[in-house]
Parts: sequence; C-alpha cells; structure tokens
Amino acid sequence: MPFAPTPPNSKSPNPVNSAPIQNQIALLIEQGLAFHRQGNFNEAQALYECILSIQGDHFDALQLLGILSAETKQFTKAVEFLTKALQINPNYAEAYSNRGNALKELQRYDEALLSYDKAISIKPEFADAYFNRGITLEELQRYDEALLSYDQAISIKPEFADAYSNRGNTLEELQRYDEALLSYDQAISIKPEFAEAHSNRGAILKELQRYDEALLSYDQAISIKPGFAEAYSNRGNTLKELQRYDEALLSYDQAISIKPDYAAAHSNRGVILEELQRYDEALLSYDQAISIKPDYAEAHSNRGNTLEELQRYDEALLSYDKAISIKPGFAEAYSNRSNVLRGLRRYDEALLSCDQAISINPNYAEAYSNRGIALYELQRYDEALLSYHNAISIKSDYAGAYWNLALCHLLLGNLKDGWQGYEWRWKNKSIESYKSNRSFPQPLWLGAESLAEKTILLHAEQGLGDTIQFCRYIPLVAQLGAQVILEVQRPLLKLLKGLEGVSQIVALGDALPAFDYQCPLLSLPLAFKTELHTIPPIAQHITSDTDKVTKWQTKLGEKTKPRVGLVWSGSAEHKNDHNRSLTLSQLLSHLPSNIEYVCLQKEIRAIDKELLAQHTQIKYFGDALEDFTDTAALCELVDLVISVDTSVAHLAGTLGKPAWVLVTLTPDWRWLLERDDSPWYSSVKVYRQDKANDWNGVLDRARSDLEKRFDL
Repeated sequence: MPFAPTPPNSKSPNPVNSAPIQNQIALLIEQGLAFHRQGNFNEAQALYECILSIQGDHFDALQLLGILSAETKQFTKAVEFLTKALQINPNYAEAYSNRGNALKELQRYDEALLSYDKAISIKPEFADAYFNRGITLEELQRYDEALLSYDQAISIKPEFADAYSNRGNTLEELQRYDEALLSYDQAISIKPEFAEAHSNRGAILKELQRYDEALLSYDQAISIKPGFAEAYSNRGNTLKELQRYDEALLSYDQAISIKPDYAAAHSNRGVILEELQRYDEALLSYDQAISIKPDYAEAHSNRGNTLEELQRYDEALLSYDKAISIKPGFAEAYSNRSNVLRGLRRYDEALLSCDQAISINPNYAEAYSNRGIALYELQRYDEALLSYHNAISIKSDYAGAYWNLALCHLLLGNLKDGWQGYEWRWKNKSIESYKSNRSFPQPLWLGAESLAEKTILLHAEQGLGDTIQFCRYIPLVAQLGAQVILEVQRPLLKLLKGLEGVSQIVALGDALPAFDYQCPLLSLPLAFKTELHTIPPIAQHITSDTDKVTKWQTKLGEKTKPRVGLVWSGSAEHKNDHNRSLTLSQLLSHLPSNIEYVCLQKEIRAIDKELLAQHTQIKYFGDALEDFTDTAALCELVDLVISVDTSVAHLAGTLGKPAWVLVTLTPDWRWLLERDDSPWYSSVKVYRQDKANDWNGVLDRARSDLEKRFDL
C-alpha cells in the first residue's frame, strides 16, 4: 500500500510542559498535514522540522517526516526518521508498517519482514501490513508464504481488491494459472475499474493460451487507463503469440510513445522486428533498451539472438556473455550462447554452455535439445538421442526436439523412426517448413486412404534438391489409382514436365485445380514406410532436353580434354551454408590441370567473382542458365560432376551422371554415415571430411582420384 500521512494519534512520552508551546506544535502539525496531503512536500517538511527544533523527540513529527521522505523516494532517511519515532513510541503499528515499506524499497527485505511482523504483533488485524508483507515475500521468491500473507489480509478485509490482484500475481509465479485467474476476477468484481487487475488477468490468459480473451482483457485495461504503457506492451506479447507481428509492433510503439524510457517495450519490440527479419532495426531497439537500462540482461541476450541470425557470431557471443555477467543464473542466455558457439564450430564449448544452462534449470527442455545438437555435431549420436528424449520428457509437445530427434534417426539410417518424427516440421517454428505450411482444407494423405479414382496434389515444400530427390515417389502414388497434380518451384517446371505418373504439373504460386487429397513430397517416404532397402528407384523421364543439349554443346565447343562440372557453393540463405559451402580459392589449388572445368552454379558470391574472372579454365555462364533444363544439359555434357551438398548434386544423381558429392563430417541426413555411396543415387560417390571443418583432406582425395580417373 502507498505511504500516507495520518493525523497524530499518539503523544510523545516527554511533552514540553507549556500549554502555549503545545498549542503551537498542534497548529504546526495541522498545517503540515494540510500541506502534506496537498502534495506540497517542501512546506510540510519545513513545518515538521520546525516542530523538531522545538521538541526534538516529537513522535508525530518524526514519523510524518519518515512518511514524507518515503513519498519523495528518500528511503534511507525514511528509515532513520521512523526508527527514531519508534524508539519514542515502540507500540505504534503503523510506523512499523511504514518502516517496512521503506526497507522494502531499499531491498532490505529481511529487515522489512521483521518490521511488518512487529506491526502485526501489535495490531493483529492490520490488513495492510499483511499485504505489504506478502509483496516482500514475493520479492524473496517465497511464494507460498506470500500467498498465506495475502490470504490473511483478505480474511481481515474481504473487499481488499489489491490483495486479490497481488494474490493472482503470486499464483502466476507458482504456475497455478486457473486459481490466479479466479483471484483477478475477484479483484475486478470488487473494483470493476481496476486496470492493473484487467492487465494481469490478460497475462494469465496468455499463459493459458487463451489469446483472444487475453487481448480483450488488455483492451479493457487500456480503456480504463488510456496511458497504461504496461498493458500495451503485454498486449504486444500476446499478439506475438498469435503471429500478428505488425499489430504487436504497433502495440509496443504505443507503449513507448507513452513511456519513452520503457526498456522492456523496446526489447520486446526488437523481438518482433527479428521475427519480421528486420534485423538491423531489431538491433537498434535492443540498443535503445540497453541505453535506458544498461544492466538489462534480457535485452543483451535478445540482441545476441539477432546477431546470431545475422551470422555475426563473435558479436553475438559478446552479447550473451554480457547478459550472463549481469545475471549469472540466466539459463536462457547460456542455452542460446551454445547456438552461437556451434556457429563458430566450437562444439565442445557449446556443450558446456548447455550443461551450465541445465545446472541452473534442470527442467529446461530447450537446453537439452540444444545440448543434443552439440552432441550431434560432435558425432556422439547416442548421447544426442538421449538428450532429445530428455527434452521431450520435460516438454511433451516440444516440436523442435522431435524434429532434431528425427534428423538424428535419419542420419543413422533409422528411417522408420526418422520419417515419423519428420512430420514435426509443421509445428517447429524455427524452420522454413513451419513458415511455408499451406493449411490446405483438403485432408493430408499419408498412405491410409484409398486413392482409387481420387485426385491428389503432391507439392514441393523445401529446396530444389529436395523436390528433385523425392519425385521418385510420384509413380508409386499414380499406381494406387490416383490422378496426380504436381506443384513444384518454377525453375523445375520444364525439367519435371514429362515425369512418369503426373497428370498435371503447375508452378508454385499458380492457381491450383480441384483435388481430393494433398501430400508434401517429403511426407511420401512416411506414406510408403520407406526403409533403406526399399528406397524407390529414380523416377523415369527426368532427362535433359535434347535441344538444350545441342545449344550448350555449341556454347562449350569441341571437347578436347576431360570435362568436369563444378559446384563449390550453394545458397547463402541456407541455414548450414557456412559449413557446407567452399570458396573458390579453397577449391582452385586442388584442381588438376589439363581438365576443362564448367561452373554449374548460376550465382557467384562477391568473394569469388574476381578470382573466377582470372581463371579462364573454368567456364562460367551465369544468367544464361535460365532454369534447370540448362543445368541438366550441361550435366549431360561433362564427364563428371563435383559438387558440395546442393541441388545440382541431386540433379546429377537423378540424371545418372557420375557425381562426387563433398560433405561435412556431420552431413545432411540423406548422405548417412561411414559410406562412400548413396542408397538414393547409384551414380554418386560421397567424399567426407575426416575431421570437422577440414576440407583439405576431402579435396586432396578428390584430386588424386581425378588424376587416376583421367590418367593425368
């Protein structure tokens, strides 16, 4: 409860024995209280001090100066005045309670509790003292005791709306959300215009995932109190959960317009901007939060998340370390820090960071999942599987952990378990599949329903290479009696137009004809219960266009030496691109002479452009590669394709062209482990790193094999 001046109701033990002086003091008290209640603190203070100059041990003057000091946020002085007052009159419960309030503001919580307990011992029915005692116990995270204190306040004062509201806060901390909601409802029934209770009620409804109701509560709070910055900010948090990011951003902006130094709103605004992939703006929001509140650990940690998205790993690591230095028990910062350490390929340190997070919070599912990823990168696969299972045992609907578990099973060749878990991609917010979920009204087909005389849409969902790889399942679907509509990315449209089993092919984004069922291409292995020994053969009729082959044969000219196609880098937007791609400078020194090299990738990065222009032995055609029919034609015209893990590797394998695929020590799941062949492509040979981040061994072996193959 707030500090409030009260009229004198006690007398000093040693009053001045002069009636005129006592009358003068009484008049000064009356005048001081009048000024005090009007908020004229300087005038009130002067009058109280005047009294003390007349009678230095005047109890009322001392305790009123204590209250005034607290109201002007001079809490140390407040404690001094109230302590002196209580030395004069040790039985005045209100002074003990006010002293407790001042000690609470100074974060001297244990002393505050003693003061409240003394007030209650003098005045057992002192509801406000129980209430403030509850607040102090909350600060000490002694929530069960706080709850008892609020209950005691309410039993004394049944219409105590603030006690019901704070009781709700405590129940929220104890994750007793349904009870918290009832407590807020009780507060509002007593005090319908209680904006804070409406706002806190919204927070509980958000925790209960009743988001639309939460928004109504926040709107009610704002209608009562239009300048309620906290309600606007919390409203933004709920809109974020609904993925209504633009509206959330507006809500945070409204909070900040009301309260420009609202650090939490600036930080939460940054989170939304990150979701909108407006990373530079997000960083500015975090920086603003930190400039307002330099010790704002959460803002430093969130800033690290954005820097990680920008792959500015060293800076991100500094942000996480700063967050942890401010808040040593910050489990989330330790867990997120592990992601950056993985980006820096410092996997052992990433593992330690996860272990630190778990030691702080043994029930931290996300940290167990991140720990599993670090173990996965360290090739400690059995331990990784266990860590993912630990995450799921804590959080049974944890899509990210199920997804990571599935990838590990697939890499290990446990395809049955892998395909089942792979379906969690539609619930995993951190991957592209989640963002591209189409939510068709037509039912998903996973092999159970008959497709006889039905039409099914099979649709691409991930990268170009994935589409090429899993087209092999389309003839199997057609053999079940279905009419197959295939929807693929536009660059693949001409390449796949003659695919066996396809009744109609459409480009992604074009209007779709009517259909009865739908299935994403990468769910087809689950539908057909694919194991390693039952992987279907490559689909027929994916071939190079003869006219395109003739066109490119003319461009390449007469073949006078062995011809090798090269792909050394993929899309820079790929999450794992920093691991899977090479620079041209890494590759050049490992290319034997007396071979004609053809660049099969359309996009060349800035770092490679000048070097490529200097090495004319590598033919590069750039924008002349209009779509994958051009790339397929070039594949036909080379003797061998050497590629990192990109769509061209899948294209070459599908065309039956000899292809050497260069993969990392922990590769994408489809290349499996400890084998140099692929069950997906009979013409592919896999070259694996012997140790993490080392391409030299891979390229040395490839060079030696090139020289042997072409007798150089």
